[in-house]
Amino acid sequence: MPGYLVDDARKVTTHRLIQMKNEGKKIAMLTSYDYTTAGIVDKAGMDIILVGDSASNVMAGNVTTLPITLDQMIYHAKAVVRATTRALVVCDMPFGTYQVNPTEGVTNAIRIMKESHCDALKLEGGVEIIDVVKKILDAGIPVCGHLGLTPQSINKFGTYTVRAREKAEADKLINDAHALEDAGCFAVVLEKIPAILAKRVTEELSIPVIGIGAGKWVDGQVLVVADMLGMTTGFSPKFLRRYADLYTIMTDAIGQYITDVKNKKFPNDDEQY
Repeated sequence: MPGYLVDDARKVTTHRLIQMKNEGKKIAMLTSYDYTTAGIVDKAGMDIILVGDSASNVMAGNVTTLPITLDQMIYHAKAVVRATTRALVVCDMPFGTYQVNPTEGVTNAIRIMKESHCDALKLEGGVEIIDVVKKILDAGIPVCGHLGLTPQSINKFGTYTVRAREKAEADKLINDAHALEDAGCFAVVLEKIPAILAKRVTEELSIPVIGIGAGKWVDGQVLVVADMLGMTTGFSPKFLRRYADLYTIMTDAIGQYITDVKNKKFPNDDEQY
């Protein structure tokens, strides 16, 4: 069934995403970590649902993405896949599951695909991980790259500030993006980098470039669902647009429920058997 402003109910594929780039059609991507939310996001007409390792923060309350495990990511991805019919479901490979060596990376990638039934995987890094990217692609698994601010490397960076402002880092990012495309990645996510740099990468690559805090010239955008729906309140980066204030709506509703229970107004005569 077509979603909001979407008249094509066909399953989104990596091939269709590249077609969208070639036709100048923007790509909408949003995170989801559970069955109920993913079902709503999918029915709204989302192109890509990312089962992000940001589940470590959003669902488990961790400070970084590092603690989330392979088993936990598979659990979240399974739930999302069950609810999704249209969107391409991409699952993050969590920290430590692909950095050790290509063989272990492929083994873990195959396990995620077999157990979750997701459509593709996302890995953070450039030329440093290109060998494992190639091996995963050789196994027939679609891969989306991730450059710029890479949260799995936060302890190395020591800050969540904008990346690639300096020429050396910008040049490396461009080189990494081309390396990921040449290896066979179907898309690249660019996080928190200067818009003009993201524009250059988007123009140079033939595969879609999805931005988060990377400006308006990329091929698509991704946000964390809890942030854009206003369920969170303490996280307000410049790139985040809140499309709702669910924190207030939910707090008011829950508060009213508590009041009704304590005042013996719920349930009423019509709400009992």
